[in-house]
Amino acid sequence: MAGALARRLTAAGLTVAVAESLTGGRVAAVLTRRPGSSAYFLGSVVAYANEAKTRLLDVPEAVLSEHGAVSEACARAMAEGVRRRLGADLAVAVTGIAGPDGGSPAKPVGLVWLAVAGPDGVQTAEHRFPGNRREVTAAATAEAVSFLARAAGLELGRTR
Repeated sequence: MAGALARRLTAAGLTVAVAESLTGGRVAAVLTRRPGSSAYFLGSVVAYANEAKTRLLDVPEAVLSEHGAVSEACARAMAEGVRRRLGADLAVAVTGIAGPDGGSPAKPVGLVWLAVAGPDGVQTAEHRFPGNRREVTAAATAEAVSFLARAAGLELGRTR
């Protein structure tokens, strides 16, 4: 999927930025694994702490206090913030709880929010991935790349 996405982004002349929390840079690593990724990949921000989310990605403190870092609102703000800061056509954001600690009944381990921001707005998706920390982060990474492709309409061979 990442190879096809890379080829299509390059062909369409689209640029991408990434904002990550629980995946710790893994999404950016997947997107830059291939030679020539500088044609579409502008950069990434790994913002693990809430302070980094507000300072580097412009996530409003009110979003964090009202909804928490693991929320649709936070994922949306992260994607919009990194897209704006880096000047990308598209941006994907990932936030969630990888475990083994940190979960609650309302926000269990494995809860992941994704967002893709583009010129037509923001799309979000909620997932609950089973498994241990490694499995949750691997699943979240793979789904972030797939969600980016789907949101951009690139998996069908379309370009914008």
